[in-house]
Amino acid sequence: MSLLSTKGIYGLSAMYELSLIKSDKPTQTKEICEKAKIPQNYLEQLLVVLKRAKLIKSVRGAHGGYLLARNAEDISIKEILIALEGEINIVQQQVENSTLNLFYKESNQKIESIFDISLSELQEYQYKLNNQFNYTI
Repeated sequence: MSLLSTKGIYGLSAMYELSLIKSDKPTQTKEICEKAKIPQNYLEQLLVVLKRAKLIKSVRGAHGGYLLARNAEDISIKEILIALEGEINIVQQQVENSTLNLFYKESNQKIESIFDISLSELQEYQYKLNNQFNYTI
């Protein structure tokens, strides 16, 4: 069982790539596709959803493309995933057992808290990854 679908995984990848760009210049879809390894047709569908959720903005024209709508520090992973996936839940329905319902509710809250970090905080994982391979002799 996977908690996130391809839509969430690819959408978060696209948003992460946009967060790494330090320029005010819009990034074209082709560049996002190449960096995030996302098929262009699929990315275009995701960008529509992210734009509708006001997480990105588009600029038209020859030098157009996409930008984050807010600073990466102000966009949470949870917000991105909810825009793409809907609510983040282990189960989407109530069951007959009150004990299990409480367990599922608390589990959902814990999962949401995992994703309640800013987009910019993903760069800490890049730092961890880089340091994992830096051995001192």
